[in-house]
Amino acid sequence: MRSKSREWLQNLGIGDHAPVMPDDEEPDDEAVPSRNDEIAKNRDVPSSAALPIIRPALLRQHSMSDRARGAMQGYLNHFLSNIDIVNSEEVCKFLEVSKLSFSPEYGPKLKEDYIMVKHLPKILGNDDDERCCSCQWVSCCRDNWQKVWAVLKPGFLAFLKHPFDLKPLDIVVFDVLPASDGNGEGRVFLAKEVNDHNPLRHYFRVTCGTRSIKLRTKSNAKVKDWVAAINDAGLRPPEGWCHSHRFGSFAPPRGLTADGSQAQWFVDGRAAFKAIALAIEEAKSEIFICGWWLCPELYLQRPFHAHPSSRLDSLLESKAKQGVQVYILLYKEVALALKINSVHSKRKLLSIHENIRVLRYPDHFSTGVYLWSHHEKIVIVDHQICFIGGLDLCFGRYDYGEHKVGDHPAQIWPGKDYYNPRESEPNSWEDMMKDELDRKKYPRMPWHDVQCALWGPPCRDLARHFVQRWNYAKRNKAPNEQAIPLLLPQHHMVIPHYLGMNKEIEFGHMNNGSHTDIKRNDSFSSRASSQDIPLLMPKEAGGLDDVEGETKLNGFNTLHDLDDHPSRRYRTPFYFHKSRIEPLVPEMPLRDFSDDLGTSDQSEFSSNVMQLGTQVSEKDWWETQERGNQVLSADETGQVGPHVSCSCQVIRSVSQWSAGTSQIEESIHNAYCSLIERAEHYVYIENQFFISGLSGDELIHNRVLEALYRRIMRAHNEKKCFRVIIVIPLLPGFQGGVDDSGAASVRAIMHWQYRTICRGHNSILHNLYDLVGPRVHDYISFYGLRAYGRLFDGGPVATSQVYVHSKIMIIDDRMTLMGSANINDRSLLGSRDSEIGVLIEDKEFVNSLMGGSYWRAGKFASSLRISLWSEHLGLHAGEVNQIRDPVIDSTYKDIWMATAKTNTMIYQDVFSCIPNDLIHTRVALRQGMSFWREKVGQTTIDLGIAPKKLETYVNGDVKGTDPMERLECVKGHLVSYPLEFMCKEDLRPVFNESEYYASPQVFH
Repeated sequence: MRSKSREWLQNLGIGDHAPVMPDDEEPDDEAVPSRNDEIAKNRDVPSSAALPIIRPALLRQHSMSDRARGAMQGYLNHFLSNIDIVNSEEVCKFLEVSKLSFSPEYGPKLKEDYIMVKHLPKILGNDDDERCCSCQWVSCCRDNWQKVWAVLKPGFLAFLKHPFDLKPLDIVVFDVLPASDGNGEGRVFLAKEVNDHNPLRHYFRVTCGTRSIKLRTKSNAKVKDWVAAINDAGLRPPEGWCHSHRFGSFAPPRGLTADGSQAQWFVDGRAAFKAIALAIEEAKSEIFICGWWLCPELYLQRPFHAHPSSRLDSLLESKAKQGVQVYILLYKEVALALKINSVHSKRKLLSIHENIRVLRYPDHFSTGVYLWSHHEKIVIVDHQICFIGGLDLCFGRYDYGEHKVGDHPAQIWPGKDYYNPRESEPNSWEDMMKDELDRKKYPRMPWHDVQCALWGPPCRDLARHFVQRWNYAKRNKAPNEQAIPLLLPQHHMVIPHYLGMNKEIEFGHMNNGSHTDIKRNDSFSSRASSQDIPLLMPKEAGGLDDVEGETKLNGFNTLHDLDDHPSRRYRTPFYFHKSRIEPLVPEMPLRDFSDDLGTSDQSEFSSNVMQLGTQVSEKDWWETQERGNQVLSADETGQVGPHVSCSCQVIRSVSQWSAGTSQIEESIHNAYCSLIERAEHYVYIENQFFISGLSGDELIHNRVLEALYRRIMRAHNEKKCFRVIIVIPLLPGFQGGVDDSGAASVRAIMHWQYRTICRGHNSILHNLYDLVGPRVHDYISFYGLRAYGRLFDGGPVATSQVYVHSKIMIIDDRMTLMGSANINDRSLLGSRDSEIGVLIEDKEFVNSLMGGSYWRAGKFASSLRISLWSEHLGLHAGEVNQIRDPVIDSTYKDIWMATAKTNTMIYQDVFSCIPNDLIHTRVALRQGMSFWREKVGQTTIDLGIAPKKLETYVNGDVKGTDPMERLECVKGHLVSYPLEFMCKEDLRPVFNESEYYASPQVFH
């Protein structure tokens, strides 16, 4: 090919002399044999006769230059129109292109070339006898250096066997670099030149995370080019993966421009699981699942016998058979401490299909990690939609607003899905449909959770986190297992130059695009011709089709196409089509929060937001639930939120052991503290744990409590109204009664939570009471959730705590933080459990109230709060407007606090359930347990069975009443948190309990 180019240049009169090669330039490599001799024979290489003969002429240099440029363009277009030529290794090397060059999902083409590596095992079929440098010493190249094709993209450096390969031999995913190297030598660079005593050897080193790779090229000039290109790629905006962003996160804030960042919330498992099932059904390419616990036998839709195909293993099998690649990353538990049996899950999943790959991590013995866990809960489909929150795809999590305590005969919760870890954890995994609990005696423990779906760049940021963790686990657990591949992180959408578009394309008009201010015609230049031809077009790739004249970008329809054809299967972003999901498609049915925008943005949410012709009054919010031609059923009210554009930032807790990073990232912790400090009116928190410390606390290191304390004191000093409402479980969700000999873990967690809340000089209520006095509860208060019902028709009346497993914080009806992280040191410090979260800041606002004054509330945050409060308070359609203003006394005191107090009193009268404020010692607890067991005949571990008749005194006579009559006065599920429960006991483990010898860090 070069001889033809040289011949043509000579015809132009500008190529008569042989080029002089610079000293630092490498000589031409020996010709690489073609992969297919038959293809080579049939190549239609244009000859010089096809080219115009242009002779230089005096005083016409400019004209000759223009004609030469046109001739060159025509030649190259004709030359590269032959696909057999384009798909040759010689052309790829000459043009520095490969199959990954113009794959838009990986970002724009930066730099590619052959380089030498030493850290990889022997590459099969790579028997090239090329030397590693220019020297002629025989022993120089006998040190296992191998030639690979290096591909540099904005987010990674990949090594391939050859330019036509798509499976990376290795990949360096760029991550945040330390501010300094710790040796006083200044800034740390991603790539750095390496000097060698042999001047004919040319090295550079790439360092990222815990990895440091030494690489060779054939000239010093190439070293400088690679080092400059890699360092530029690692810092290239907007991501700049090698420097930290707000809160110290690896990911930048998204949605600051119209880049397609969108979010939608789901309350409780029913809504979230159905959305996840629909997303999996629509998968076309790959599915990522990351979880603390995963049960392949989980039904994602109920009643379970009416939806057999919704079982997780069935869904994944169906997609795997269609060619979808499934990657599942599980936490490998310490079997003595937990009964989640990830071995069973892995074996079950691997037996389904070869397209399902599973990794468990960490390997405790080799890593030395025994105390910490991988706690993220993530599902990502095709890099287009992802789900993040507190829900694992496992037993016990499916639930809805009613929070039933019984299910006999089994209709909703089959087998071990009828779950109550306070009573018993599953002891056998042989038969998942076999009950673990006697449904006639024991209630299930209802489960309250919140999940979120994300679209656009935040979804790809989450996928990048998964890829980073997967690759790290792969290198540590299965470095040589070919069936488990390394993964490539995807990038923001780039428009390939060869789509034949000569008009400008605004990225902001693409839902899966990146940034509005980026306008370009192609990957290289703003002056590209509409006649551009791809430099490389993989043979096996399908053609680019136009459907009804609409442009499709690499298989993805534009937003205009999606809006015009709502019935099509999702491409980007994922939509809940009305034909596929009937009761749960529409968002949270609050007309005011969905439609009272006063803007023209409504068309963006045509698949999810109500279509209105006129304004709807507040009293009609819940009474008129129309979505086109659909109506939500009453029991699903408030389970699904609006699908809105927003600003999002992915945050996480990771470190070297969990993700292979060089630094500890605690951006979730930083975000919590920063948001609390910025709060103007209220902070609402739901979390599984609440263990934090004040400044100076040497045992607890996270400072969420300190941030709350400082913000409350500022409000008190400024004499302003400020509320902090915290909802947590009434008891830890672990097996064993509070007084049981084997329940030291339960008591230990209770100790650390009460130490945070109200006991001792490190607690927030103790410190606030010294300064504020009895008005402390005007600023901060704590609550739990409880439910009741009959175990079966005619059966006993039972109660159980509703286990609060959600991990959310809502600020001022405008900002929402949610994810997998608990409020404790395990989740927030970064060096312990790995966690993932997202901060969602509203960009769409609705008219509301705050403190009695007009307030622009965010659609996402305010609708989520109202949905949660409506469920907790048991509000009906016409009552929702009463909680629109969350901080005024008529809401906070007269509704929220009063409801919790009334419900608590009723549950105490009927059940005397545990925990309660009347029991201060273990002796009193034992006496109460003995009395109720004798009176009721049998009871649960936390006194959850009511007597058949309640004894009441009427005019001095004892009268028996049905406990259900008394319980009918309960509204919702909200109850007061028992601050005085076991207040006279030291709940820490004692010397004869095994937990005494464990590190206290395990419990906080």
